[in-house]
Amino acid sequence: MADIQKMLEEVKSMTVLELNELVKALEEEFGVSAAAPVAVAAAPAAAEAAPAAEEKTEFKVVLKEVGANKIGVIKVVKDVTGQGLIESKALAVDGATIKEGVSKEDADAIIAKFKEAGATAVAE
Repeated sequence: MADIQKMLEEVKSMTVLELNELVKALEEEFGVSAAAPVAVAAAPAAAEAAPAAEEKTEFKVVLKEVGANKIGVIKVVKDVTGQGLIESKALAVDGATIKEGVSKEDADAIIAKFKEAGATAVAE
């Protein structure tokens, strides 16, 4: 560790021109560029700006837990999907995707129907 401290002290005592020469020598010796960290630092800023620009507009409703009132949940599935009773019964299981490509408002309305029936659903 003492060698590193010596190196740091020596770097602190160097002039700007000497530091510039040191950086160039390190770049040539190891085949790296000192400019890369600047580009890397700019990349996270751009990545943070991107999610703010695009907001999710389509959701899927997933049935997380059917609950005790399975018949009521099957009726809601039938109502929401427009499928027959047998198909709705097959869909009324934990973890099933009930509807895809719906707006946030429609997803919230569907989730409310499932909540009334005693089930738990989420919009993803």
